[in-house]
Amino acid sequence: MADSTSSASSLVKQHAYIDGRWVGEPADAIVNPATGETIAHVPHLGQQAAQDAVTAAYTALKPWSDTLATQRASVLRRWFELIREHRETLATILTCEQGKPIAEARGEIDYAASFVEFYAEQAKRIQGEILQPHLPNSRVLVTKHPIGVCAAITPWNFPAAMITRKCAPALAAGCTVVLKPAPETPLTALALAELADRAGIPAGVLNVVTGDAKAIGQSWCADPRVRLLGFTGSTEIGKLLMSQASTTVKKVALELGGNAPLIVFADADLSAAVEGAITAKFRNMGQTCICANRLLVHDSIHDRFVELLSARVAAMTVGNGMDANIQQGPLINESALQKVQHLVDDAVQAGARILTGGKPHALGKTFFQPTVLDRVTSKMEIVCEEIFGPVAPVIRFTSEEEAIEIANDTPYGLAAYFYGRDLGQTFRVAQQLEYGMIGINSTSLGSAMAPFGGVKQSGIGREGSHHGIEEFLELKYLLIGGL
Repeated sequence: MADSTSSASSLVKQHAYIDGRWVGEPADAIVNPATGETIAHVPHLGQQAAQDAVTAAYTALKPWSDTLATQRASVLRRWFELIREHRETLATILTCEQGKPIAEARGEIDYAASFVEFYAEQAKRIQGEILQPHLPNSRVLVTKHPIGVCAAITPWNFPAAMITRKCAPALAAGCTVVLKPAPETPLTALALAELADRAGIPAGVLNVVTGDAKAIGQSWCADPRVRLLGFTGSTEIGKLLMSQASTTVKKVALELGGNAPLIVFADADLSAAVEGAITAKFRNMGQTCICANRLLVHDSIHDRFVELLSARVAAMTVGNGMDANIQQGPLINESALQKVQHLVDDAVQAGARILTGGKPHALGKTFFQPTVLDRVTSKMEIVCEEIFGPVAPVIRFTSEEEAIEIANDTPYGLAAYFYGRDLGQTFRVAQQLEYGMIGINSTSLGSAMAPFGGVKQSGIGREGSHHGIEEFLELKYLLIGGL
């Protein structure tokens, strides 16, 4: 790797990880979006490697699931400790392949580690039930068992946290895992696998396959040995995987697209609302599934809100994420840049007004100016599409009912936010918003201790909290008669 990542070289792996071995020849280039330089290569593997990984995971399943929960917890705890010990190295790798500011990368590594720590403890808390019998002289027991081999397909925007949020509960439950990281950001995944190996996770229990996403995904969907498919990404790809997985009637856990509204009511604390909007909209350059995609602001405070927001956004520093003073890095690739530019141009042509930003940054490459748009309507493409870029579209509203109608007018239902001080309104709005997660006077939803997931076309299942480990467990009903 280049000088900027020389300190990370001990964890930079350029091979896939299958059955405890580093395999495959480096082929696909990994590019730093901030500099355009190639920083590493990873193997371009396909169906055969995908099957080899499942074979390894299937072979390792019984020994791992038979391991005492306390032993699994101990190994996961050691993995957590190693992630924390190598925080700076992992953050450097992450920023260099993904682009987010180094401070955000450190935060993501902490977030990723928190899932390993949490599920290390949850491994010891998997409990069954004794129910009332329906027959005399009998007992009814419900036990819980690992679902089996789990496939995980993870995205590029949070290449560390989305891995541990899936893998940690699966491993804690006694499952084994085959993992396909995003092609843009495999180095973080491979570094985590190296630390898992050092932590003592046995060969075959965790496998990482890089390469042909279509071939690998199809192979895992069709393989009956894989009993759960977990995916974070677009709704379009989620639907495709769900359809392919139906051929073997495997369980799916899907965390898909979002179109999050952030509503600012007339009585909101404006300073807090602006700060929340900055965090919710511009984290990771707007490239998150729970980003505030639409800012709905009450007519009576609209002008002051956009004035404060625009001033903050215009002052944001843009550049290479390895610079400690940078607040906004590059978008992930040229396609992402073109999409954001198209959405801004389309909105302006439809009547929106640019208050700040609105075009590619002078730095070139995939940098885009942090942007605020006013005079946006709910029918514009930028409001209907997931932006995945540093653009904040602002919509005026005049009543609570109008705000809720606009907010719910989407097939997605992942996250929503609102700011206001009226307690009655808080409960009314929270009840009526059709979303799986709602931030009220706060936009900090992410936590290992809370269930993450959406409704409608934003996904199936939950990740995080004690609910998250249930995705990886099967119930078994035992009727014991003749007592």
